[in-house]
Amino acid sequence: MMIDYRNGIGYDFHRLKKNIPFVLGGVRIPYSKGPLGHSDGDVLLHALVDALLGGIAEGDIGSFFSDHDPRWEKADSKIFVEHARKLVKKKKFSVHFVDAVVLAEKPKLQPYFVAIRKSLSSLLLIPLSRVSLKAKTAEGVGIIGKGDGIAAFVSVMLRKT
Repeated sequence: MMIDYRNGIGYDFHRLKKNIPFVLGGVRIPYSKGPLGHSDGDVLLHALVDALLGGIAEGDIGSFFSDHDPRWEKADSKIFVEHARKLVKKKKFSVHFVDAVVLAEKPKLQPYFVAIRKSLSSLLLIPLSRVSLKAKTAEGVGIIGKGDGIAAFVSVMLRKT
């Protein structure tokens, strides 16, 4: 019996602006700036949604949650992940593994890794051991390096159920 696997890749970027809540992976992190976006600007969850949708060839986050639609203004990005996870299930796949990288100069994210991984694990209904998270800086280069932006890359492995 052959097991069918698929891979999906997602990416997102947002500028950081003062006096906006900083939310990453569904976890609120104390910081003076936050991601500027139509919804809550959670780059990690947005990249995760794109990876999930890519794995089942269903487009991207904008295909379902337009940033021109007032319904999604200030929306909690967990809603987007839940929708994408249900589409994955409808296509008879399950999330087998997630590997994510966040690029940010500040704040330091290491102290929040466990909480973020638990959040992703809970949203995707998978064991914590199947969620990998890393953070990198831009070494002071560009908008991310100057502390004015944040980006995330996510890869998911889906398995046919």
